[in-house]
Amino acid sequence: MGILNLTPDSFFSGSRIDKNREAILSKAGEMIREGAAFLDLGGYSTRPGAVDISIQEEIDRVVPAVEVIRKEFPDILLSIDTFRSKVAQEAVFAGADIVNDISAGNLDEAMLPMIASLGVPYIAMHMRGNPQNMLSQSNYSDILREILHYFAEKVDLIRKLGIKDVIIDPGFGFAKTIEQNFYLLKNLKSFETLGFPLLVGVSRKSMIYKTLQIDTTNALNGTTALNMFALLQGANILRVHDVKEAKETVKLFEQLYP
Repeated sequence: MGILNLTPDSFFSGSRIDKNREAILSKAGEMIREGAAFLDLGGYSTRPGAVDISIQEEIDRVVPAVEVIRKEFPDILLSIDTFRSKVAQEAVFAGADIVNDISAGNLDEAMLPMIASLGVPYIAMHMRGNPQNMLSQSNYSDILREILHYFAEKVDLIRKLGIKDVIIDPGFGFAKTIEQNFYLLKNLKSFETLGFPLLVGVSRKSMIYKTLQIDTTNALNGTTALNMFALLQGANILRVHDVKEAKETVKLFEQLYP
């Protein structure tokens, strides 16, 4: 899953794309040629302390991008990265296939019913709070048990609403310390008990660059190392900024474990 950020303030500057048609299609085309199965479009930066924007501004950022990519690349799977039901609805109407929600419906009570009515696959991520305050909400007594319980309850609600296709994302970096992120990654196989495909997004995140005492621009090597470990622990989808390197990692993994 290649990340397309239509935001001016996403945490990795190299992922930010100008909103003009040529820049969007150029980056989308590059990721598709490099082997992306999904493109994940986001118009709201969810980095810690990100600035809040209006629903309409988010729609204005993502819907035109969905439209131009869908027209130019009709076969690629498009994911809309949003926690707002109205944005999800407009993006799906414009051609998006999947909704990727960092809050699993917690930040907009209309989201899950909207997903059910749209009939699209749903990526449910774990987080606490919101992007503005999540860093202060990493106090868990047993983080693995609590997140598994969170998903068990969430999946029960999702099923009751009739949403059939669900992907689980543990939410690396969202309301979690660096140590907690590594603990979750080490215990990733525990999420297989939920019975859903598992998405892992550690690309260039602070658990890498702070541990290695570098910055985001130099975090590709660390990302590749953790992506391989995630695959070994059962990850089904890698959400990445760097598709070529991730695709190579997947090919080598599949050679080891055909």
